[in-house]
Amino acid sequence: MTDEQLLRYSRHILLEEIGVEGQERLMAGHALVIGAGGLGSPVALYLGTAGVGRITLVDHDTVDLTNLQRQIAHNLARVGQPKAESARQAIADINPEPRVDAINARADAALLEQWVPQADVVIDCCDNFATRQAVNAACVKHLKPLVSGAAIRFDGQISVYDPRNENSPCYACVFTPSDELEETRCATMGVFAPMVGIIGTMQAAEALKLLSGAGTSLAGRLQMLDGRAMEWNEVRVPRNPECPVCRDRGHRSA
Repeated sequence: MTDEQLLRYSRHILLEEIGVEGQERLMAGHALVIGAGGLGSPVALYLGTAGVGRITLVDHDTVDLTNLQRQIAHNLARVGQPKAESARQAIADINPEPRVDAINARADAALLEQWVPQADVVIDCCDNFATRQAVNAACVKHLKPLVSGAAIRFDGQISVYDPRNENSPCYACVFTPSDELEETRCATMGVFAPMVGIIGTMQAAEALKLLSGAGTSLAGRLQMLDGRAMEWNEVRVPRNPECPVCRDRGHRSA
């Protein structure tokens, strides 16, 4: 670690739970971020400022004026640009050290099959149920920890699904793939701007903890925030032994 890096990351290094070794793990880590919008913006920025060595940003959309109410990685000058590229520039403006790959594409099965095995942690910041299920399935297959967050209107939720732990549920254990969920999008339902910042920042915190080895993750716990009253609720979520996605996980990892 160079003198400049010691200075830049000194406030993390001062933390007993991180220290030099934890910071070096961050600098050697690879985070895959699915979505560079409201949730992905704070995730990308905090991973970048913390010095995560490699960050892969995946988003097929472009920056729109309506995004700027909450998607803090983007600005007026980058309206019309791909969101992944805009977020890459935002990281570089703060910290040029991380290697950031901006992928302007949908996170389909082929893309996930290429990138999930390369990552040390996957952060799901997308806004649709089908993609969440696809990301989860890829993480289960390749035994990669998944930090999943969601926010709409004044409501948010976050959890970690870690298939490396045989007792940890996967996303499909909690939200069954066969469920017919009505998609709720910010474009039609609205979203309180700080809500995505709160949940996205927590996703970044969970990802950094997983990469550095600090603390205990949210695996097995689903936290839900009611932003109207600013009240948190937490439920324990056990693994479903009949889950169609992860029930054979032990056989694959043996």
